Amino acid sequence: MTSPALPRARRRALTGTVAALGFSSVMIMTLGAPPASAATWPTPTSSQPVSSTISVSGVRDGGMVRYYGSGDLAGDGQEEGQDPIFRLAAGATLRNVIIGAPGADGIHCEGNCTLQNVWWEDVGEDAATFRGGSTYTVTGGGAKKAADKVFQHNGPGTLNISNFAVSEFKTLYRSCGDCSTQYTRRVNLSNIEVTGTGSTARLVGINVNRGDVATLRGITILNDASRRVIPCQKYNNNTAVGTGPDSTNCLYSTSDITYR
Repeated sequence: MTSPALPRARRRALTGTVAALGFSSVMIMTLGAPPASAATWPTPTSSQPVSSTISVSGVRDGGMVRYYGSGDLAGDGQEEGQDPIFRLAAGATLRNVIIGAPGADGIHCEGNCTLQNVWWEDVGEDAATFRGGSTYTVTGGGAKKAADKVFQHNGPGTLNISNFAVSEFKTLYRSCGDCSTQYTRRVNLSNIEVTGTGSTARLVGINVNRGDVATLRGITILNDASRRVIPCQKYNNNTAVGTGPDSTNCLYSTSDITYR
């Protein structure tokens, strides 16, 4: 049964109450976030250069400020070993942030972390790298202009990505193929909007020889009449060995992918 809409006066009263409690409109949007879309890219409230990595512990709300690299963080290529704009300690949450260009190596999560309503306007080496920890969450936000990977999973555990928009990319998620210490990793994608460019791209790349598992639900792919976006790419470490759904590693069906 569908709940009736609140009367206008009640809605105004509720909005005033929420504001009085100290929630911003951005936070309200995030807490009740609809799926992100290429049409909903935010406008930054201001811009701030970052010349040395910002360390985050606890919760940091960026207020939709655009942060971009300068000085030692002014790289925007694929050179390995770049420092990130933000480094999150175990258990940290970063929300309501825009990362502009140059993007350096985006965000590093040193343990369990949450990225909420984070947007990458021009991905540098990677948008985010997940290291130690067991559970990482990306909810809301989006990324574009990733010459290679968006999310790099180097540590153990599970990465959950939901309500996210991605365009102009090569790989949305990659389980590390050649890290010195390897793990069995999992990734769950839900409510993802993908905009194709006519070039080959991959939503996930997983190592089937390591027992990785990818689950895809609610994937919408735009501008891809030629089906160049591969939902699930299978690797043995760095050697591609197949694509497509199965009952072991790539868990999805054709009904989970919508082309528009």
